[in-house]
Amino acid sequence: MAERITGHTELIGLMAYPIRHSSSPTMHNEAFAKLGLDYAYLAFEVDQDTLEDAIKGLRALKMKGSNVSMPNKTVVHKYLDHLSPAAQLCGAVNTIVNEDGILTGHITDGIGFMRALEDNKIDIIGKKMTIVGAGGAATAIEIQAALDGVKEISIFNRKDSFWENAKETVRKINENTDCKATLYDLEDLEQLRKEIADSVIFTNATGVGMKPLEGQTYLPDTSFLRPDLIVVDIVYFPRETALLKMAKEVGCKTMNGLGMMLFQGSAAFELWTGQPMPIAYMKEILNI
Repeated sequence: MAERITGHTELIGLMAYPIRHSSSPTMHNEAFAKLGLDYAYLAFEVDQDTLEDAIKGLRALKMKGSNVSMPNKTVVHKYLDHLSPAAQLCGAVNTIVNEDGILTGHITDGIGFMRALEDNKIDIIGKKMTIVGAGGAATAIEIQAALDGVKEISIFNRKDSFWENAKETVRKINENTDCKATLYDLEDLEQLRKEIADSVIFTNATGVGMKPLEGQTYLPDTSFLRPDLIVVDIVYFPRETALLKMAKEVGCKTMNGLGMMLFQGSAAFELWTGQPMPIAYMKEILNI
């Protein structure tokens, strides 16, 4: 790294909390080194209380851009100049690009999720999905899945601050795609059991399973699962969450969030550098 940093090195950040566990700095810095690009990627612990100042700092320091993760994805748009059409539709941003002081927000999470499924030879096009979550990543996944051709999506969430966002996501999907989306209260476990039983894939698109909620899952027991069900958890640290452990006990095919992290990162990488990320090399580095 010392040999790579110069007076011309462009800085890219990652703003989230907690974030020290992230594999994104390793992924991007290894990709920069592999391609000989004069960039450096650093993680910054930024929550909603410090986000506005952090974005001002990004602009003032002329950083090339930043990734944004929980809990900032659905609020960072307030401090940006423009949003991509996908970010506008999702109401969330995970990538900021700084072009001569003009900050544009993009969302690559949904693309990353769908590409990771494809990379794992999982086909959900024309099929039904049940998913938990209504935050930034969940919304991006739901909308991208609908746009790509998933036939039906059952969305579960608690009646918390994200409930209205979930209702809006369902409306957007039903009005703008051929997919049928329905929202259910996560407290209704029997409905959750029924929807999972009718689905080919069940996805946790929340932070449950990672710190400070490590070891937790929304499913009370393994009776909600069956061997031919695909179970995905977008959490990637730990690599095997409580949900994925339950799924493996039943014999389900499972996928953690590392693939999604890789492919959403590759889309962001290209926005910043104009070059594709070396995917095969990154898989070796990240042990995916």
